[in-house]
Amino acid sequence: MKQLARISGIAYLIIFLAGFYANFAVLESLIDKNSSAITATNFINNHIQLGNGLLGFVVMLFFDALLVWSLFGLTKSTSKRLSYLASFFRLLHALFFGAALFKLWAAYQITFNATISTNLQNQVSELLLDFDTLWTVGLLFFGIHLLVLGYLAIKSITFPKAIGMLLMLAAIGYIMDSTAKLMMPNYIDYKDVFEMVVIIPSVIGEFSFTVWLLIMGFKKQSQQEIVKIV
Repeated sequence: MKQLARISGIAYLIIFLAGFYANFAVLESLIDKNSSAITATNFINNHIQLGNGLLGFVVMLFFDALLVWSLFGLTKSTSKRLSYLASFFRLLHALFFGAALFKLWAAYQITFNATISTNLQNQVSELLLDFDTLWTVGLLFFGIHLLVLGYLAIKSITFPKAIGMLLMLAAIGYIMDSTAKLMMPNYIDYKDVFEMVVIIPSVIGEFSFTVWLLIMGFKKQSQQEIVKIV
């Protein structure tokens, strides 16, 4: 359990760092939501930076897939059936995120040593829209994963119940935002509100879970625990 907690905590921490860099430091800085021409130009002129961001996303995907295995190992003693369900939805999230990355990779390829044109602008815009849609579907599945994981944490004798409740709140945020983004034509009018619904509980819930995993994974065993093992 300690080893699985250590692996899960490190994986979550790397996902946080890689995701912040790839999405906020790179992609968000290059995309101009009001101008496809500026976005395409930024991709051309900052191609190395775009590649680094893409690499950050790939790192996220790798460790997300690793968590499918490690979190199953941590939760299967509570309910193997629900652990399989949580793993299934996390795997679906990883698959859709991987498909989304192929769209970003295509945008990376067509902007290498390219010259700005209307056709290129349209291609980049379409690929980014596909990237965003596929990732949003993946985040919907991720929200369902967190819902099941939070329930498992509440029912478990190992996890703090508060962590489980925080994970379930984060799950509701992901599900609400992803559903609204996919279904509401005027989502952009409420985008800031929905982002807060996601960001606040997810940062608190998932980061608290990460800290707990790291503490559990790296804490030294007490003498009493060692005696029990012996």
